Amino acid sequence: MSQAISAPGLFSQWQKYQSKVPPEKLSNYDLIILCQKGVNPDRGAFTELLNRYQSHVDRVLYHLAPDWQDRADLAQEVWIRVYRNVKRLNEPVKFRGWLSRIATNLFYDELRKRKRVRHPMSLDAPRRVDDGEIEWDIVSDYPSPDDNLATREFYDRLQAAIAGLPEAFRVAIVLREIEGLAYEEIAEMTEVSLGTVKSRIARARAKLQTVLQKYID
Repeated sequence: MSQAISAPGLFSQWQKYQSKVPPEKLSNYDLIILCQKGVNPDRGAFTELLNRYQSHVDRVLYHLAPDWQDRADLAQEVWIRVYRNVKRLNEPVKFRGWLSRIATNLFYDELRKRKRVRHPMSLDAPRRVDDGEIEWDIVSDYPSPDDNLATREFYDRLQAAIAGLPEAFRVAIVLREIEGLAYEEIAEMTEVSLGTVKSRIARARAKLQTVLQKYID
């Protein structure tokens, strides 16, 4: 007669299985579970997570702070925060979004510290409108595209256009269109109202379309 295996017994078998499988063969979920065991995250599992998601962190920081020369230092700090706080992640399947939030929160922390006098932008001087939002006119000095404009060139122009947006608009459009966050999540993260988030994203889209219209056509 076979004997039923208890839940602790199943977990023990799962641990033995994981210990025999190299980190690069494990799923993201299993890597995170390994990192949440013990006093400190498993070194092999954490290194594999870093290898898989480093490009994602670099991309988030590039779009949020294209003019900052120390993004590599910021990326390192992101992973230090992940190492220290991975045990607090209750839903491992949401690791990517959690990682994006850490990178974005770090960006805001650094922004507050720097207290920059002016925001980098390749735009005309901003002006105030009735709803208090910033509106501006975009001046594009890009040459007229050839009929056979390469896709790579278009995306280069897109990145440049995003980098040229005012900071608040750039952050909102990056979190929505690149990171895929919900409006409510962006409002909570940036500490502004839901209406302001929607307004910023709508205006950013309009301005990007204006800059890229000749390439879209």
